[in-house]
Parts: sequence; structure tokens; C-alpha cells
Amino acid sequence: MSGRNTSELHILCSASQLFLQPLWDHLRTWEALIQSPFFPAIFSIITYVGFCLPFVVLDVLCPWVPALRRYKIHPDFLPTTRQLLPCLGQTLYQHLIFVFPVTLLHWSRCPTFLPHEAPELFQLVCHVVFCLLLFDTEFFVWHVLHHKVPWLYRSFHKMHHQNSSSFALATQYMSIWELFSLGFFDMMNVTLLECHPLTVLVFHVVNMWLSVEDHSGYDFPWSTHRLVPFGWYGGVAHHDLHHSTFNCNFAPYFTHWDKILGTLRSAHTK
Repeated sequence: MSGRNTSELHILCSASQLFLQPLWDHLRTWEALIQSPFFPAIFSIITYVGFCLPFVVLDVLCPWVPALRRYKIHPDFLPTTRQLLPCLGQTLYQHLIFVFPVTLLHWSRCPTFLPHEAPELFQLVCHVVFCLLLFDTEFFVWHVLHHKVPWLYRSFHKMHHQNSSSFALATQYMSIWELFSLGFFDMMNVTLLECHPLTVLVFHVVNMWLSVEDHSGYDFPWSTHRLVPFGWYGGVAHHDLHHSTFNCNFAPYFTHWDKILGTLRSAHTK
């Protein structure tokens, strides 16, 4: 019976791996690009701007499509060009001047290796969830410290709070120390869990989307916090309240750490 169960489990794992194999085989046709030192910075910028762009378009359409305002956290707020361009410029500048040299150094010491086999679907999902939970914990500690210690806030985190009403392109409007801290948490987690390169890509995409969504200023019926049950996930209104009051909702995504330490505040009670 034990041998039969083991055989069935092996078949399930093989089927799960085969599910992702065509996707991974297609990505490996771009192996030269993915293994190049330029890929991390290019991938990050394209993904980030691609996620921000739809919300920028919605903000442009808002004056002509009043129905969109019902989904805005702050219906009367629209980011101006003088707010959008510095945010975009900061992102491009930091990736060119800081992120690319660091990824180049990392590439020279640890070149990217792409295995022939795709990860199992279950393994990929588990690793992405674990990476998000680890990142949520690490950033919660970092975030609380940078709010509770005045010189840390003034020196490194204040920049991110210059826009009290969030909008998508303000997601990465932060100091280089904060950007590197978040990048370090990302890379440490995928390294700790020995994630497959495909899992790493998926995690970065999911992590970036959740971050942009939290800063977008839009609360749609399909927003992530409405899809995750039991109030486990904070969401855009949850994070917007942090930007408004500074003293609550320090975790970027989930709510358990704020609940445990008494810093959780419902967006409906503001």
C-alpha cells in the first residue's frame, strides 16, 4: 500500500511539473537575455511601469468618467504631472545608477543557471506564498523601526511619505536605502528557500503587483484583499490608512503582525 501511495504521489508530482514545463521551455528560448546582467533591471522596470500604467490611465480618465471615482480611496484626489514625473524619474534613476551596478556585481560572482526542468506547480505556489510571508515579516520589522526611531524615519523613510494620498507611481518613490532593503529581503528569501528561477520570476511579479495595487488608490471589487478570506490581507484601503496616519498598519500585505502587536486599524473606522 505504501509503495502504491508513493507511486501515485510521484505521478502527481510529475504531472504538476509537466504543467509548467511548456512555459519554462518557452522562457528558456530567451536564455541569453535572462542570463544577462541587464535582465534584472530591465525586467524590474518593465514590470513595474507596466503595472503602474493602467492606474495612471484611470487617473487621466477620471474627470471624464465620473463612475471611476466610486472606486477611488480619495475621490477628489488626482496626481498631477508634477507628482508623477519625479516618481517615475526617481525609479529610472535608481535602477540605472544603483540597481544595475549591484546586479552586475552579483552576476559576475554568481551567474544565473537555468535548469532544464520546470518546478512542480505545488512547489512553486508554496515557495511564492512562503516568500511573501517572509517578506511581510521582514518589512514589518523594518517599517516599525523606521517609524519609531526618528532619525531612521527622517534619513531613510520620510521620502516615501511625501505623498500622503497614494498613487501607483509613488510605490517606488523611496530612498535608495529603502529600495535596497526591500531588494535584499527579496533575494534573501528566494535564496533561503532555494527557489527555482521560474519561481523567482513569479514571486517578483506577484510581489510587485501587490505593492503597486496597495499604492494605487483604487479599491475594486476584484482587489486582492477582497479575494483573500477572513481579513488576512490588508489591501489598498488598509495601506492608504497607514499613509494618512503613520501610526498603524505597518505590514505591507497581511494583517497578522499588526493584529498581534496591536497596530492594526480598520480602514472603515478612520
